[in-house]
Amino acid sequence: MAQKIAAIQMCSTEDVAHNLDRAEALVAEARAAGAELIGLPENFAYLGKEGDHKLGLAETLDDEGEGDGPILTRMRTLARRQGAWLLLGGFPERIGGVTGRLGNTSVLLDPEGRVRARYRKVHLFDVEIPGGHRFRESDSIVAGDAPVVAETPVGPLGLSICYDLRFPELYRQLVRQGARLVAVPAAFTRETGKDHWHVLLRARAIENQVYLFAPAQWGFHGGKRSSYGHALVVDPWGVVIAECGDHDGFALGTIDRAYQDKIRASLPCLDHCRL
Repeated sequence: MAQKIAAIQMCSTEDVAHNLDRAEALVAEARAAGAELIGLPENFAYLGKEGDHKLGLAETLDDEGEGDGPILTRMRTLARRQGAWLLLGGFPERIGGVTGRLGNTSVLLDPEGRVRARYRKVHLFDVEIPGGHRFRESDSIVAGDAPVVAETPVGPLGLSICYDLRFPELYRQLVRQGARLVAVPAAFTRETGKDHWHVLLRARAIENQVYLFAPAQWGFHGGKRSSYGHALVVDPWGVVIAECGDHDGFALGTIDRAYQDKIRASLPCLDHCRL
């Protein structure tokens, strides 16, 4: 049975209330279009000129993955109201015993608003990009250390975040753990995105024969900070089946697992791995 998923695209700023209002509106639009699984981009609640996160916004997830901070509470209510699976692409998680840093964490909510999975970004963005803009994500973020695959009605969902995209070994691990669909919520820089975004997403989909959906930040966030956008849904053959342009919105794609099975049967490269 074919099912629809949506990758949200938005332009978050330092105005948290506005960001959450836009997230709610876009999720409602995607749900009205038939999406059963909807993903928000990295840093959906806050993205400012001085960094990806504001420590004061961080909220705690307990050992069962639950929490009652204002951002998570509002998003849990949204998932219940829309009756959809909702991926919070980059949630500011306060980690017990850690001072001055937080987790950049994907949180998967079911239609009852329950936390079904969480993934802490493994690969941190410590680079200087063309144009002289320097990023040091490790100054404020605690890296995760494990891949995560969660069961959803659309199929087993592998979780990743933004810079993870450049590390194919993570995606192979997700597939080995059963992922049929992989999320890549991102705030890809404009400078790198224009050359690498599409090709990397298509490559990860092709080599792992998975559907891939990538919610994205776009536009200017303040100061020199800008994101490339182009939220995508890619099929297991590497075809871009949905894409969002330079505006708030979403990419809506259809997941067809029978088609995926046909691809894997006709080109069984996953069975030929030797390393």
